[in-house]
Amino acid sequence: KQWYQRRVREITHVIFDLDGLILDTEILYDKAIQQILDRFNKTYTYELKQKVMGMKYHKSMELIRNELGVPITTEELVTESMDNLKDLFMKCDTKPGAERLIRHLAAHDIPMCIATGSSSADFALKTHSHQELISLMQFTVRSDDPEVIHGKPDPDIFLVARKRFKTTPSCSNCLVLEDAPNGVKAALAADMKCVMVPDPRLVDIPPAHLVLKSLEEFRPEEFGLPPF
Repeated sequence: KQWYQRRVREITHVIFDLDGLILDTEILYDKAIQQILDRFNKTYTYELKQKVMGMKYHKSMELIRNELGVPITTEELVTESMDNLKDLFMKCDTKPGAERLIRHLAAHDIPMCIATGSSSADFALKTHSHQELISLMQFTVRSDDPEVIHGKPDPDIFLVARKRFKTTPSCSNCLVLEDAPNGVKAALAADMKCVMVPDPRLVDIPPAHLVLKSLEEFRPEEFGLPPF
């Protein structure tokens, strides 16, 4: 508890990842990609998934293609997988504890945003059924934002997000909530605090400030935020 005791009052702004943290979309990506790979007798393993989680989508498809030797272009892999995902995205649900936390922080006027590796088009599909919840954020930063030059694990997206809050916090006042190793690495590279809610299959946990099984376990007061 020493870390909390020293820094309990520092957090003033909260940055959420989207996929696998707010919305339960990661399993949808698995299905959409594996549907394509089945044609080539290839398997989208969890080990490979760990490498691409949080990356810009085109970059992640390029890595999958190269690692597995898939005999189609990266562009074809992107287009086909997105076609598979369109209907799935429209039905995605929120992850346990996410909606409760977002509504709680909004009720206490804590500035929040989303920083996601999703493109604007993908973001619109995924959040179609959750627009009211997403509207509680001050803004969102997406992977095709012109200021986001490099995707996670580079810190660009979180540094851009920090600048766009109505009152610009210091990096140490920002808390990032993430599920992916690349996202955690990006948050730490931005000198921000990070809470990770990883997939239970993940073996190599990066050094987040706190690791939880679910956002249902998150205690805002431990970061100087209003308690539930």
